[in-house]
Parts: sequence; structure tokens; C-alpha cells
Amino acid sequence: MEYDLELDRVADEIKTSHAKTVLLQLGDGLKPKGTEIVEQLEKETGARIFLWLGSCFGVCDVPPVKVDLVVQFGHNELMPTF
Repeated sequence: MEYDLELDRVADEIKTSHAKTVLLQLGDGLKPKGTEIVEQLEKETGARIFLWLGSCFGVCDVPPVKVDLVVQFGHNELMPTF
């Protein structure tokens, strides 16, 4: 089964935010496509893309790294807190 990862939307966000470094966090099922995704986004944006290969327990599990933008695939949106 193929999924629409909306990579055009991701590339637009990288460009709009002027991110130079980006961390991609993928669910385990998407990790085999990681290199392909990184190569495509680097080509389209000129940003340096890093792939997080550690464990991830959802949208609130953001790795402690310094990058301009974190993009998470395969997670639900974080609901606003009031």
C-alpha cells in the first residue's frame, strides 16, 4: 500500500521557514523509505536533512537535538492545551 507523504507540502514548509537543518522522525514502517525521503527533500530544498532512527513513542516524543525544524511522519497531531 502506498501512502501520500505530502513531500511537496514538507518541502514548502522547509523553504517557508528557511530551515537549514531538518530532523525527520518516521514511524517504524516508514524507516525503510528514509534514505529516499531524505534525498528527495535535500534535492528540493537545499536543507541538510537528518533521519532519526531511534525509538519514537508519538508526537510528544521529540528528540533532544538542535535543528531548525522537526518533521514527524506517522503520528497524530498534538492537540492544543488550554
